[in-house]
Amino acid sequence: MIAVIHAGAGAFAPDERHDDYREALTQALQRAREVLERNGSALDAAQAAVMFMEDEVDFFNAGRGATLCNDGTVELSAAVMRGSDRAAGAVAAVDRSRYPVQAARAVLDRSAHVLLIGAAADRYAAEAGVEQREPTYFITERQQRRLRDAEPVFDHDTVGAVCLDADGALAAATSTGGRRGQLPGRVGDSPLIGAGTWADDVVAISCTGEGEAFIRAGAARQIAALIHGGSQLDAAAEQVLDDVAALGGKGGLIALDRRGQVAMPVSTPAMPRGVWRSGEAPTVWI
Repeated sequence: MIAVIHAGAGAFAPDERHDDYREALTQALQRAREVLERNGSALDAAQAAVMFMEDEVDFFNAGRGATLCNDGTVELSAAVMRGSDRAAGAVAAVDRSRYPVQAARAVLDRSAHVLLIGAAADRYAAEAGVEQREPTYFITERQQRRLRDAEPVFDHDTVGAVCLDADGALAAATSTGGRRGQLPGRVGDSPLIGAGTWADDVVAISCTGEGEAFIRAGAARQIAALIHGGSQLDAAAEQVLDDVAALGGKGGLIALDRRGQVAMPVSTPAMPRGVWRSGEAPTVWI
């Protein structure tokens, strides 16, 4: 059993509380670990890790405390994918579902669709029992200040998790507030299956970075295709990041295959990330 998480590729402000950040990453891994050690599914574990990060207001660009659009509003997106049957669910541009990844899971579990957007997605999630909040709940003074002051972009774009459960099944989950100062209505790679999120019976992937380049590269699905064609996990992940770079984008990703191999390449100064393996203590890096 393995859980891998990331909290976005980017840079770090000099005053970031690194020790507190590492503790938050460790707690996110712990959420996934608890699910897996109860013989829960990889999908449940990935969702649990991401829900923790969506609820952690001080550190992560997802859920409450996410980055803001250029008009000061918040638009949240998330996706989940189950590797065993490639079932997927996603939401984009939601602003009321407390846990966007839980809303994405509702789409996977309850509908014949893959992606729902905007107010209709929030209504669907509410009908499925996902807790709803007013849009102002997600908007923090910290992110308002960053938008207003046009500070250098230190936001850690996107959070994600990939997990392998006791049955050998894989799953991926990704959640984001997008890019700071984005146009309202912009959708990045995170909720797009095959771009920022992917899982099948061989590999699970969650991407982070400049979403437009990851979309144009079909990054997550491209990694899977390379692996199915015989490439090793590390080589496939690096090749796709090179493709993203050729399109003018930077970022990173986490990938986990059914043999338990992990890849976490990144082309930015930092990508907070962590790994837990059954029988070992969690390990995290900035």
